[in-house]
Amino acid sequence: MSDKANPQPLPLTGIRVIDYSHFLAGPHLSRCLAAMGADVIKVERPTAGDAGRAHPIFVKGQSGYFLQQNMGKQDLCVNLKDPRGLAMLHRLVATADVFVENYRPGSLGRLGLGYAELAGINPKLVYCSISAYGHTGPDSARPGFGLIAEAKSGAMAQLGTPGEAPPLMRMPIADMYTAVHGVAAVCAALLGRQNSGRGQHIDLALYDCMVSMHDYAVQRYTLSGGRELPVQTGSVMPDSTVYGVFSAKDGHVVVAAQVDDAWKRLAYLIGGAALAADERFLDPVSRNANHAAAAAYVRDWVKAQPSAKACIAALDRAAVPCAPVQSIDQVIADPQTIARNMVIEQQHPVLGPVKLANLPFRFSDCGAALKTAAPLLGQHNREIAAALGYTPADIAVLEGDGVLYAEDAVDRLRRPDIAPA
Repeated sequence: MSDKANPQPLPLTGIRVIDYSHFLAGPHLSRCLAAMGADVIKVERPTAGDAGRAHPIFVKGQSGYFLQQNMGKQDLCVNLKDPRGLAMLHRLVATADVFVENYRPGSLGRLGLGYAELAGINPKLVYCSISAYGHTGPDSARPGFGLIAEAKSGAMAQLGTPGEAPPLMRMPIADMYTAVHGVAAVCAALLGRQNSGRGQHIDLALYDCMVSMHDYAVQRYTLSGGRELPVQTGSVMPDSTVYGVFSAKDGHVVVAAQVDDAWKRLAYLIGGAALAADERFLDPVSRNANHAAAAAYVRDWVKAQPSAKACIAALDRAAVPCAPVQSIDQVIADPQTIARNMVIEQQHPVLGPVKLANLPFRFSDCGAALKTAAPLLGQHNREIAAALGYTPADIAVLEGDGVLYAEDAVDRLRRPDIAPA
């Protein structure tokens, strides 16, 4: 039972995470950990920082892409090629519980930031690596992004219209799915550390995560002795009748009536008692055998409705699972989105109020919405260095020598006499 008067601290309160990653999978992983209460310090290189900072959309020099994946973090921008910068990061590692990176296997070892080096400094460190293919296997040294994993894993081959090039997913499935696996693995390793007293290396691959996502394709192929090969099926799934996208007069709707009860309700709605009792469609096997005929009934009915909204209303009254195919403006205005607080507003030091997608975590006795916006490049250099024992004079020297770097907007924050850009 929830106790609103005495909320619990967030589950990862007291855990320190060093995020030495870029673009998406690593930053999203650490963003999730921050939402669960972890103290996340993002470490970036001068002067460009995380490559995600160069990804659109841009407003006043700030990347919306970066804002989305890096909220709730502090920022340390340090030159690790300078021995003093590497020494600072090693000192920070000694205080940390988790280290997240997503560079090509072997590259951080050459910088003195591999698992062996950092575990020598802090044996309790949970070190999470994300790469395209993992740290073993014949492809381990190859570069890659989410798109590469989506193609190579067999996922893309099942998308789109037969005979045409598969479409891009337009959402980073491989990166986000790997990031969420990383959250689970990190939390499990932290729990295991309570018994063992030791951290460990987590080796996550985008490719592995995509292969693991196949809900039926792998077993369909292997259990059929190689005779059944999943292929492109367009906007419907012939093995799950009726389950697909159908065009209305002013939009598109999805209908999920692949189970017997839902099909019977749908059949009665669109064709009356005769269709509901039609022997061609009485069970999943017969419906799949007569997929084209079943899909045609639904397609014609949807097209005959006055609008997509009227179609959804009729399906809802019949308790048939369905939804409109919504554009992003419709998603943001959707009462369900608003009720679940899935778009949050934060105050950014340069942009002012910004609205971004929230995370889906819901805890009964504590809130996981990140209140603080993504940091400016080098925004917390001085605070982090001071907490590690560096004096103001030390910090001034490191700043003067370029070991610590901060974007111009950080100085404007510290000096209220300077007008915002």
